[in-house]
Amino acid sequence: MEFRIADTFTDSLGRLTAHEQKAVKTTAFDLQMDASAPGLSFHKLDRAVDKNFWSVRVNADIRLIVHRGAASLLLAYVDHHDKAYRWAERRKIERHPTTGAMQLVEVRERVEELPPTPSAAAPTAAPNTPSGPKLFAGLRKLELMGFGVPEEWVNDVREATEASLFDLLPHLPQEAQEALLRLAVGEKPAVPEPAPADPAADPFAHPDAQRRFRILHDGDELRRALDFPWDRWAVFLHPAQRDLVERRYAGPARVTGSAGTGKTIVALHRAVHLARRYPKARVLLTTFSKPLAKALGARLASLVGGEPAIAARIDVQALTAVAYELYGKAFGQPNIASGAVVQALLRTTAAQVKDAKFPQHFLVNEWTEVVDAQQLSSWETYRDAARLGRKTRLGEKQRQVLWSIFEAVEAGLRDRKLVTWAHIFGRLAEQAAAGKSLVYDYVVVDEAQDLSMPEARFLAAMAGSKADGLFFAGDLGQRIFQQPFSWKSLGIDVRGRSNSLRINYRTSHQIRTQADRLLPSVVSDVDGTQENRRGTVSLFDGPEPVIRLFKGEAAEGAAVGAWIAERLREGYAPPEIGILVRSAAQVARARAAVKAAGAKAVEFDEKVEGAAGAVSISQMHLAKGLEFRAVAVMACDDEVLPLQERVEAVTDEADLVEVYETERHLLYVACTRARDSLWVSGVTPESEFLRDVLG
Repeated sequence: MEFRIADTFTDSLGRLTAHEQKAVKTTAFDLQMDASAPGLSFHKLDRAVDKNFWSVRVNADIRLIVHRGAASLLLAYVDHHDKAYRWAERRKIERHPTTGAMQLVEVRERVEELPPTPSAAAPTAAPNTPSGPKLFAGLRKLELMGFGVPEEWVNDVREATEASLFDLLPHLPQEAQEALLRLAVGEKPAVPEPAPADPAADPFAHPDAQRRFRILHDGDELRRALDFPWDRWAVFLHPAQRDLVERRYAGPARVTGSAGTGKTIVALHRAVHLARRYPKARVLLTTFSKPLAKALGARLASLVGGEPAIAARIDVQALTAVAYELYGKAFGQPNIASGAVVQALLRTTAAQVKDAKFPQHFLVNEWTEVVDAQQLSSWETYRDAARLGRKTRLGEKQRQVLWSIFEAVEAGLRDRKLVTWAHIFGRLAEQAAAGKSLVYDYVVVDEAQDLSMPEARFLAAMAGSKADGLFFAGDLGQRIFQQPFSWKSLGIDVRGRSNSLRINYRTSHQIRTQADRLLPSVVSDVDGTQENRRGTVSLFDGPEPVIRLFKGEAAEGAAVGAWIAERLREGYAPPEIGILVRSAAQVARARAAVKAAGAKAVEFDEKVEGAAGAVSISQMHLAKGLEFRAVAVMACDDEVLPLQERVEAVTDEADLVEVYETERHLLYVACTRARDSLWVSGVTPESEFLRDVLG
């Protein structure tokens, strides 16, 4: 017997209490072991349109809805008795006549008329069209069905307007939702291939069906699905995501997409897929920070918790932790020079060199971005080095003076037996280039836009020449830590192997639209590879973001406090609310706002995670990987965003452009941490970036 689970079941299970979930899991395991066992109480749902729907008694009130076939059983839904029955009476499972995919369809004639949208921002109606222009009236029935629209919903779709679209979408299968959203924003999605002529073709094998139904082969698979009911990604993958996960690549590959499109999910599944495809290989799943690596590790555990042999061959670590460990084994434990030590050496050395009339900020940037990043070890290499993107032109005499400073700094580090991270990655890259094994056969990198040049060179030397060797997931619009550089020049060429995700699962349509105003529609890297952000759609609707300006900090804090209190009254749990500010200097303002709401606060940093019963406060650069139902981005003042001290430290015109870009990216990252509700505010004079958000 084939035992399947539907995404509607995992969603409904997650809404039950912990005690109720435990009872449901016990019944589900019993069903998988033996659906004919005498202790199981089945009840046929006579009022259901689909006569294959049955209920299974979990306890006095909870009912599990299953779909029984001749040789199959599908877990479809679970809820309290009356709600579970009503759900089943309005659903049917059938093969779509055009696409051939098995769908769970809401029965149109049993559904109440769709309510009008409450949004006050609905477009002005055109003459003789009280509800506004119809978005899909020009599409024929067969065209709409080609996108997965069930036949009985075609007329509703053709009547849909901009005001009613998001009320309609929840009633449709996800592939139809995505196609209609892309059509609504002017995209022209390709119509899927029609159903195969063979009526015996398995409709559950269709890629669209696999995103909502999955066969569970054993108890371990069922346990993982039930233990993490909120993590649908651990069980169901979008067809576009699955294609990128399972594809074979002749060289380095990259998946891009705006915030919330599932890049991290693809990276996780890719790591697992590589471990399965290559049974003797070791796979590294890595990113640029320890907190993000820890989060990846927790998600990986939910994905392969029942497969210890697979989990044992996937290491999840921050890239610096990997390098530290490998360097220690090869050369002995390194003593890493702090930024303060390097700056002190630059300052004292420059003071002793004749004609060294360079600002300290310039020396630090030239050392960090050119000399140390490229591991230049001689006058000749520095003389001929490309200073990519730097607009301050240097003649040979100036370079000679600078090299005398940098050479002395390198000597000072050697005397102190100190090394930099760039040195560590450089030595490891040399080892890999010489053919020495560095443990890992395949590498998957999340948040790849924040790789440094030495890190990228190390990865290229370790696995860049191997098919499937390197896989990157990232978004250029979220680059906040590193200067841009040419990946291609280091041996990482993703041209022709770079793909974008366009379905946003995390952020509402309103929040995504507002945040997207901060970035251009097309973002290019140094190698000319473009990320086109056009055509990205969100799968759900929400309230419009609130953007407010105040005359003083106290007024802003009181208003944010009232907003937090309102979210709490609506049923938001405190950990589902995040307050984000630019830097440590603004944290006190965030704490005052949480206090005004009568709530507790915990400040998130690299060592502290969100606490139960507390609203999270975080600086923007630590918000990567975080997600909240509601986010307030505070203190968006002039000279705070962009941060004035960064602007004043600039000594090169290119650096000024970089400061403004990364500060803008920070605000984008902060806004896109919100799922349902977003507040953005500042004190006048406000940040110039808010003018873009306001449109």
